[in-house]
Amino acid sequence: MSLSTSGFAPAASGLLSRRAFLGSGLAGFVAVASVVTLSGCQRPSTIAVKQVSLNNAREDNSDAVIGKKQIRIGMEAAYAPYNWQVSQASDYTIPIDNVAGAYADGYDVQVAKIVCRAINPDAEPVAVKMSFSGLIDSLNNGQIDLIIAGMTATPERKQSVDFSESYFTQRFGLFVKEGSPYASATKLSDFSGAAVLGQKDTELDTVIDEIPGVNHVSPVDSVPSVFSRLLQNTVDAVTYNVENEAGYMKQNPGIVPVHFAEGEGFKTALEVNVGMRKGSKKLLKIVNGALEGISEDERTQMWNAVLERQPS
Repeated sequence: MSLSTSGFAPAASGLLSRRAFLGSGLAGFVAVASVVTLSGCQRPSTIAVKQVSLNNAREDNSDAVIGKKQIRIGMEAAYAPYNWQVSQASDYTIPIDNVAGAYADGYDVQVAKIVCRAINPDAEPVAVKMSFSGLIDSLNNGQIDLIIAGMTATPERKQSVDFSESYFTQRFGLFVKEGSPYASATKLSDFSGAAVLGQKDTELDTVIDEIPGVNHVSPVDSVPSVFSRLLQNTVDAVTYNVENEAGYMKQNPGIVPVHFAEGEGFKTALEVNVGMRKGSKKLLKIVNGALEGISEDERTQMWNAVLERQPS
């Protein structure tokens, strides 16, 4: 779960920057603006969803998704504020298909609503809850239709998945326990020899290798498990996405962030993308059009709203 100069992320001011639309078009492209109400914001707002006429395009792997009445979105539903599970439906949620009586909320869910509306205005988006490491296999075997789960389009993943333009950018930091000798660290090299843990099969794990001389602990399957290990004193520090620093501290009393000197923290920043089956040219165009239609203000509202709603 990546930075480019064209990406966006909520900085201290809470502002996000707009992503450029992925350019080259198919013959016969016509952009038609339709209006969708975004339930995922704190107040009702309208977003112009770009729907694309692709009647003259060659058939590809998109057709199996574009014509569906129910679009299945793979996610963990355990990675707040991007996605999490709740027991009651609301204007912000979608059903979790494989967990009876459960619903998914979060930033990914609000993006999924916008994307699915652009793909087929009559389609219902539903979440399919699974481990992050199982998402790509589930996409390619047809169990899910899209991945909207805080996933980054790494070179390895691009070999088996088509990815959209970015809809978010993540940056990384380290948490330690209150009173830890590492709490006063000011640079990554201060963690040489420290036991540092991240989440399996994500950039929260791979980014640890930026720390010189680190004791890179074998990763665990979920973010809650990462924090549990820190609170149990089995590791010295854990990686986290800085955009949700306040939320993690609220959920895990007793942890504190390390404040690195300017330029002395993690260099990596990663874009977050929508994943779809390889060879989905028409679908990719529709998804990118939908993402391009979300304004900076709408993205900011969505992010701030999920930060307030996320579970404590």
